[in-house]
Amino acid sequence: MLDISFAKPALPNAGALVLLIHEGDKPSGLWQQADEATGGAIARAFEVAEFNGGKGKTCSILAPGAGLTRVLAIGLGKEDNVKQTVLEDAGGSIASSLARESTVSVAADGLKPGQAAEVALGAVLRGYRFDRYRTKEKAEDKPKLAALTLLTDHPNRAKSAFEPLKGVANGVFVTRDLVSEPPNILNPVEMAARCEKLSELGLQVEVLGPTEMHALGFGALMGVAQGSVNEPRMVVMHWNGAKKAGEKPVCFVGKGVTFDTGGISIKPAGGMEDMKWDMAGAGAVIGLMAALAGRAAKVNAIGLVGLVENMPSGSAQRPGDVVTSYSGQTIEVINTDAEGRLVLADVLWYAQEKYDPKFMVDLATLTGAMIIGLGHEYAGVFSNNDQLAERLVKAGEISGEKLWRMPLHENYDKQIKSDIADMKNIGGRPGGSITAAQFIQRFVNKKPWAHLDIAGMAWSGKDAPTIPKGATAYGVRLLDRLVADHYED
Repeated sequence: MLDISFAKPALPNAGALVLLIHEGDKPSGLWQQADEATGGAIARAFEVAEFNGGKGKTCSILAPGAGLTRVLAIGLGKEDNVKQTVLEDAGGSIASSLARESTVSVAADGLKPGQAAEVALGAVLRGYRFDRYRTKEKAEDKPKLAALTLLTDHPNRAKSAFEPLKGVANGVFVTRDLVSEPPNILNPVEMAARCEKLSELGLQVEVLGPTEMHALGFGALMGVAQGSVNEPRMVVMHWNGAKKAGEKPVCFVGKGVTFDTGGISIKPAGGMEDMKWDMAGAGAVIGLMAALAGRAAKVNAIGLVGLVENMPSGSAQRPGDVVTSYSGQTIEVINTDAEGRLVLADVLWYAQEKYDPKFMVDLATLTGAMIIGLGHEYAGVFSNNDQLAERLVKAGEISGEKLWRMPLHENYDKQIKSDIADMKNIGGRPGGSITAAQFIQRFVNKKPWAHLDIAGMAWSGKDAPTIPKGATAYGVRLLDRLVADHYED
């Protein structure tokens, strides 16, 4: 993780200097000092580039003088409309644009302490790399930037504001690491073992194996897992941070298919390697629990993840099989590639029955139909509770992990009506994401619940301001914001 420090404003005489400028601002503070020290080079560059601090605009000046290697100016837009995401994106731009610099100072003297901390968070998030399997990377391809100093009028307050954000960033990195791992490394057993390591943060971690799940009657989850030589696991993580004794927990559930071939209903070969991240919902729950523990959130929270591998074999589940879920409801399996909802069915029922939480939110890379509907800009949210849905959407706006509410209606139920069981696991192409949510809703027992279909958001094929190409950890910051805004003491 990028090392972040905060210090009183003083013009550096080495390395790179970043200026954060609101639209229409006049030179002052470190900006004015830097311009004078470089003989007006900054003002001349701004004039030529027509840079005036517009949101997201940048201007880079190489070797401007005064011992500086470069000056990077980043526009924040109008001062009265600077959102958290704008500040984080500015931080991300610093980390990506100055990755080859060894010393970087950020003139944050025009920002409030909390805003300086948000810039730092953006830089940390963008500085993430998953490189543990690279053995021949050239030195010039590796980033040199290891530390960032933010120059602010209130360094101690900015540092205090950054401390909980650092815990959240760690949770994001936990998720990105998990989702990035190759499937021959991260099978259900290994993923459960990594959950257990989070006990170092103060989480209580319980792991259930096949024997325990068979005894409970997890017929839906175990049916998915039966084709693989890698045994399934369910992990329950507890964070007990509420001040009030006996406070009901909030609950998060993740789909953790560590590799999804589709089973007997096998997927096409092209792009199947992407199915290593079909566990991104579980990965987000694990990262969220690490984030809550890392910032010592004042809440009782439970994270449950169902971990399976969906493989074709002589023992694999067949289309046409009927399984009995933990709830007692029977399911006709029409398509073995609609497996995530089977995993969630057992884990959600177990969660509401055993822990009686205030609400449940599940996350899953569930349907390709969600990508067709919303692309890679929004995840879909389905909910039986308007307040929970509204809070989630708002948390998405603040965190930048956007949600779009989708419908639930009993009229869709006819598509998953089975001739021989209580339901079938797929309802055909029309409204595929909706019928999947309708299926899951049958296993929440009227508990306040939301389902996040994150199929289009778990992995990015290109760089974004605070997200390098690859695993996004979508959901960690969204749900941390939900908890922070509404459910802490």
